[in-house]
Amino acid sequence: MSASQDQLNVQDIDRETTPASLRTVAMPADTNPNGDIFGGWILSQMDLAGGTHAFYVAQGRVATVAVTGMKFHKPVNVGDEVSCYCATHAIGRTSITVSVETWVRRRRLAVEEQVTEGLFTFVAIDTDGQPRAILEPVSDFDRLDDSSPTTEV
Repeated sequence: MSASQDQLNVQDIDRETTPASLRTVAMPADTNPNGDIFGGWILSQMDLAGGTHAFYVAQGRVATVAVTGMKFHKPVNVGDEVSCYCATHAIGRTSITVSVETWVRRRRLAVEEQVTEGLFTFVAIDTDGQPRAILEPVSDFDRLDDSSPTTEV
């Protein structure tokens, strides 16, 4: 567990029992002026993965309202296979906080490394874009075991 996870009471995501919520390849168009993959691109991939996870937990539309505890550990290179893993951290009356870890498989080395992590908070919204209650939250659908979150937001 990293220092930022420890401060936020976030558990590591077990990649053996949690399928990737998103998988893509970092391309040259996603680079910053230094030739590294732009941090904003990685953040957007994490938001997409977390939003997909939250959509299924909330059983409907969600909107991102906060990103906290974001940490970039290592750079992402062109050609790296990028995978985002998600787990429900907390469920409140209208919100869901999702822990998102991003890992890469290095193209040339076939080595897997964690490159980022963060907590993304989403609010369940109705068809008018207004917050709605999460009536009966489903369990952490991406988990293959029986663990479920107990913390309230």
